[in-house]
Amino acid sequence: MPLNRLVPFLSSDSLPGSARGSFQSPLVSSRVARASSHSLAALSAAWVIAGVMAMPAPAVAQTATPAQSAAPVAAPAASAQGANPAASADGAQSASEAAALDKSFDERQQALNERSDDNNYQFAVAQHNCYSRFFVNHCLNRARDSMRTVQAQIRKEQLALDAEQRAQRARERDERTALRRARAEAEAPQRAAEDARNEQAYQDRLRQHEIDQAQRTAEAPQRAANAQAYEDKQRQHALDQARRNAEAPQRAANAQSYEDKQHQHALEQAQRGSAPAQGAAAQNAAGQKQSDFQRQLEEARQQGAQQAAERQQKQADFERKQETAAQHKLDVEARQKQAAEKAEQRREEQLKQQQLEEQQKQQQQQQ
Repeated sequence: MPLNRLVPFLSSDSLPGSARGSFQSPLVSSRVARASSHSLAALSAAWVIAGVMAMPAPAVAQTATPAQSAAPVAAPAASAQGANPAASADGAQSASEAAALDKSFDERQQALNERSDDNNYQFAVAQHNCYSRFFVNHCLNRARDSMRTVQAQIRKEQLALDAEQRAQRARERDERTALRRARAEAEAPQRAAEDARNEQAYQDRLRQHEIDQAQRTAEAPQRAANAQAYEDKQRQHALDQARRNAEAPQRAANAQSYEDKQHQHALEQAQRGSAPAQGAAAQNAAGQKQSDFQRQLEEARQQGAQQAAERQQKQADFERKQETAAQHKLDVEARQKQAAEKAEQRREEQLKQQQLEEQQKQQQQQQ
């Protein structure tokens, strides 16, 4: 309650025992004088009580509640605009109506608050004036009764306003629930289609996994055969390398023997020019060497033919292995195809079984 409105009543003319009340009898003056010492304290207490009563906490909370509840109503209305133009128009209209109701509630609440403040102010004024009269208690009781009558009327109107606000909030809550339910029903086909797509994608991934698993299982023997062939090649390469290392000293000895023969032949040619008698012996020795050379050449030719035969045999073995691998690959592909066909048949059987179960459930529900 503003204090500047009570300042005129605290002047010397309005206080009990002042010159304004000097016309009263001595008995009244004495009683007023005795009461004047307590008038200021009582008036201060009345101001405090009036200030506390002027600010009802439920009223303040209720004035803030509709403004807060208007935001959730506007949010569903805004979200429904993109789904349906009619729903958008209805949502905008309901939002405007809710805003108008909230404004009306605020104005009525403000009017009630002003009436409550004015009632408290009038009670404080009447209480202050009572202390300048002879029948103080009677005057105070009348002022209190008048204040309580107005306060009861204000309380009645406040309860009615609170009931209207609660009903409005209930309507807004029901509207939000209806909007959410309508949105859920409108989105149900889309959710069903999305679930169907997800289920189809899952089944495709599962079927692809089964095919891959069958392919890996069918290719396991081929991978084992390839690994065994690689190990055989590595072992054969190691054997060839060992044989070449073992023949290296023999090749070096053959080269040294050839050089010695060339040197010996040069010496014999030199001796042949100086000793004709020794020519026949040297010629015989040369013939012998030539025969040895021819024999060694024949042996080398035979070894070359044998090695060529071995190479041909290895080539034939390799080609046979290639043919075996190709045939095995064809067998693996055939088994993969059979596995894929079996997986497809199993999937079709599962789908048929699911459809049959769904039909049975539907028949049971209909019964």
